[in-house]
Amino acid sequence: MRLDHVSYVTSHDQLADTVQRLGSRLGSTFVDGGIHPRFGTRNFTLPLQDGHYLEVVCPLDHPASDSSAFGKAVSLRAAEGGGWLTWVVSVDDVAPIEARLGRSAVDGHRVKPDGTDLSWKQIGVLGTLEDRQLPFFIQWIANHHPSTDGKAIAKIVKVEIAGDETTIATWLGSDLSSAVGNDVVIEWVSPTTNDGENGIVAVHLQTPTGVVRVD
Repeated sequence: MRLDHVSYVTSHDQLADTVQRLGSRLGSTFVDGGIHPRFGTRNFTLPLQDGHYLEVVCPLDHPASDSSAFGKAVSLRAAEGGGWLTWVVSVDDVAPIEARLGRSAVDGHRVKPDGTDLSWKQIGVLGTLEDRQLPFFIQWIANHHPSTDGKAIAKIVKVEIAGDETTIATWLGSDLSSAVGNDVVIEWVSPTTNDGENGIVAVHLQTPTGVVRVD
């Protein structure tokens, strides 16, 4: 289990501007990730060091954006004005998590504009819908991982989360350090400092020109 990526939501109309703004701040270039047909969403990804990446995702005008758990989560966040959705941890095998949560993982798939076929399984988005501090889980099947799409310049050094470490550890089924690694600091803040909401408040990324806080 390890930190895989962080997910930032914007509206479809603001997608290009958000990608340009964040890319400029981080001195990095996003890659068009294409459409998630099963979820009714579209994303751009930015490779980061240590095998991580940053995803900017938006809902599409598609029935799946209202019928799938991930589509609902993205649509709801976009309707609130966008911002951080959640963090995601990767596992080698989702079967133990399926057994623990009592439900099956959902198959994910997208074809990138360069023709690369990407597939995975994910589970736990319903938990994220209920409580944004909770990450969901992903198992890559065809692993042309987005962190390898281009040169990784920035790296995640700290994540501010409004929530409770014990709650997350119970959800993960292990201690938090095993999920995020020793190189990423987790700073806990009160939900009262985040408009009363749980979830990611900000992600701090080290760039060649200094640390950038994205909120």
